[in-house]
Amino acid sequence: MDLLLGAVVLGILLGCFYAAVSVGLSVSFGLLDVPHVAHPAFLVLASYGVFLLNERYDIDPLVAGLLITPLFFVLGLVTYRIYYETFEKRGSDAGVRGIAFFFGIAFIIEVLIILQFGVDQQSVSASYIGKAWRFGEYRIPIRQLVAFAVALGLTAVLAVYLSKTFMGRAIRAVAQDEEALRLMGANPVRIKQFAFGIATAVLGMAGALLIIVAPVEPTLDRAYIGRTFCVVVMAGLGSITGTLVAAIILGVAETIVLTLFGASWAPAISFAMLLGVLAVRPQGLLGR
Repeated sequence: MDLLLGAVVLGILLGCFYAAVSVGLSVSFGLLDVPHVAHPAFLVLASYGVFLLNERYDIDPLVAGLLITPLFFVLGLVTYRIYYETFEKRGSDAGVRGIAFFFGIAFIIEVLIILQFGVDQQSVSASYIGKAWRFGEYRIPIRQLVAFAVALGLTAVLAVYLSKTFMGRAIRAVAQDEEALRLMGANPVRIKQFAFGIATAVLGMAGALLIIVAPVEPTLDRAYIGRTFCVVVMAGLGSITGTLVAAIILGVAETIVLTLFGASWAPAISFAMLLGVLAVRPQGLLGR
């Protein structure tokens, strides 16, 4: 029981981290219907940006994540514009061809990281990395607690932005009825481009959390493709609150399986849970 309780606590912390790395995909894929399979590659790229600032200028990883956020916003704007002009604007086959487009971007990012940083793992230094907080018999790494707090804040800010601001409501509107939004005088393409920029910008902080939690290497994005899409689909497409709930469920399930059955079973749990949720509730946990 002690091991199980410890697994649940660590699973909640891990789940909030999963929410942070998936919440951008909830916007780009869940709301905009863009097959953004390069999302984890952008995440790893952000981690290496944080590593570069930390190594050269001794900037705290969280501050470095904030500094690269505007750059990733611009990167998102440019990426969506290329995707729109090349695929989405031309017809109904944008989905299949768009997947190939984003897979190509992911491969290019991975190669560029290898050329610049090599294949070795990279990590960052900060005062809270390597320390732990003791609660009775339990020892919780402070970096996990930092990731937990920042992930909750990031998810909450994005959820409030999408539900309370004018642009946030416009993003939700373009996801529901693009033609109606156009008849009201708004430009759906610009709104979707701005939304994709936001979805990419949040990866600045998510990438900082990724390299705070554990060292990164160029091919790490492959480990997160399944997890991020599982969280977004299981949550209900476009549901930010559902993303947090689904991510916590996945994190707890992974740590329990890891504790009871070993590490070899943990990667399969995300797909097993996804199939189970879709069989019972195809629209996701909090989907409409």
